[in-house]
Order: sequence, then structure tokens, then C-alpha cells
Amino acid sequence: MSGRRARGPRPRALEVLAPGPSTTVQDLGRPGLAHLGVGESGAADRAAHRLAQRLVGNPEGAAGLEVVLGGLRVRARGALLVAAAGAPVALRVDGRAAWSGCPVVVPDGAVLEVGAPAAGVRTLLAVRGGVQVPAVLGSRATDVLAGLGPAAVAAGDVLPVGEPGDSGCTAPVVDLAPPARVERGGPAVLRVVPGPREDWFAPGALEALVGTPWTAGSEGDRVGLRLAGEPLVRERTGELPSEGVVRGSLQVPPSGLPTLLLADHPVTGGYPVVAVVVDADVDRAAQLRPGDAVRFVLAPPPGSAHPGGARAGAGGSAPPTLAR
Repeated sequence: MSGRRARGPRPRALEVLAPGPSTTVQDLGRPGLAHLGVGESGAADRAAHRLAQRLVGNPEGAAGLEVVLGGLRVRARGALLVAAAGAPVALRVDGRAAWSGCPVVVPDGAVLEVGAPAAGVRTLLAVRGGVQVPAVLGSRATDVLAGLGPAAVAAGDVLPVGEPGDSGCTAPVVDLAPPARVERGGPAVLRVVPGPREDWFAPGALEALVGTPWTAGSEGDRVGLRLAGEPLVRERTGELPSEGVVRGSLQVPPSGLPTLLLADHPVTGGYPVVAVVVDADVDRAAQLRPGDAVRFVLAPPPGSAHPGGARAGAGGSAPPTLAR
């Protein structure tokens, strides 16, 4: 009888060959820690993250990869089931074409490539079993502003993948999701409610915000997105003591050009907030590219019927839409 012990299957993992312009590990973040100075972070497009996780049978809070403008190449260690949602991309498995919005089998040793999206910015890639990097404060999300969580994904990284039986996985209940609708030629419409410092601006500032055509600027990341357009006029020019801000806040610095705060925004800010994007629309804002047109509209008062059937503040939204 041989003294050698039988070798089991090697641990499941994603071996990173190329990270593309930017790839980070994301889940649904660290909610409830703002009083400790810790932001929520997590996937910038939360709806896409949840959808990708459901497509492979993971809990919605499992960790996956947020891929900016494609370019990610990984090799599977062990046979893996993956799915992509958010900015629609073409996938290739050892050169064979696949697509986002449905589960894709990646055999052991095969190379998965994520193409560049035709519209939108961020593609959320889920793998059955979840990306099992160490958690920090209860989350595996990379917060680029606070420096919490794992470093941005780099070539040579080996990202552990959990075993489905140990990760709360269920059998996938859907095998195809409708792709995000692409608006061609029209602006991305974002609903807003008045901000806590509307009184710091000249009369009519909120009307100017919703009446001005805006453009997504070239300065944008997971922290926030600078907008270009006609500057808003501030009536008060003094310093504002730092106060709490939330995802979707439209902060206005002395330039008068709003910055839309996204997933990795600071917990506090010292610029007045003229308005706040309704939470159900912030995911759409996270998919804006430089040069994309943006239009703000006032959200109906809480409890009133929304034209699309959802109620303001209820978290409901129409199918995802990406501006182009």
C-alpha cells in the first residue's frame, strides 16, 4: 500500500492575468458604521451586483468583482460558474464567445476575458461561491477613499473562491436577465429631492439645477462625479462646518459645479448640498461616462404616485437604463 495521500481537487480561485483599467472586489459594503467614520462603500451599481449574484445562485451580499471599462482577464482554478451584469459586455472563455446577463461555465484552466462595454462604465462579475478575500469590518469591499478592504486587483493576484456548499448558495432560479436598455441620444434622467443646504444658494437654485443641461465631466471615480454646466450661484460664501453626507448628495464647491457623491464618498463634507439624487437612481449615475448628458428632475413628494408606477422614496425603479 503506498504511503502517499490522495490529492484532492485544488482550491477554487481566480488567477488574475490582467486587471483592465480598474478592477476591485465589491459586495454590498459596510452599512451602519458612519458614526465610527466608516463609509458604506460596496458596489457602485448595487442593482447590477445583486443581479449578477442571483444569476449564479449566490446570496446578494456575496463578493464579486467590479470591472471598469472591461479588460479583465482571469484563469479559472477549478471549474467555475460566473455571470456579469451592469454595463453590458462580451465575454470570452478560451476564445469562445459568451455574453453578460446569463450564467457562463468556465472550465478548470480556461481563461475568461471581459470585453469593453458599448455603454456604461462598470460591469459586476459574480462567481458561484463568492470571492473569499478576508473581510474587513464585516465586508470584503474595497473602499478606495478610506483604504479599507483589499487592494485593487492586480496581475498575479489569486482570488480565492468559496465552495457553494459553504457559502449559502442556492440553485440559480433564473438563467437569463434582460440586458440594460441603452438610451441613445437622450440624457440620463435622475430624480432629486431638495438638499439640506438649499438655503445657501441664490433663489431659484433648485429650479436652475433641474432646468440646466448637465454633462458628466472627466473627473470621476468611485468617490464622486464632477458635472459640467452652468454654475449654480451661492448666496452664502462663508465656510460650512463639516456635516454628514450620503450617497447621491450633490455637493457644490465654490466653482458652482456640483459633484455627485458615489459609493466611496467621504462620511462628512464641508460644501453645501443643494439636492440629493433619489437612492433608486444612484446606480444609474454610477454608469455615466465622461460626456454623457444628465438631466435632473424633482421627485414627487413621498407617497405620491411616480409616473413609472413606483413611489418616490420606495426604492422602486424601472429596468436599468444606460445613457449613451
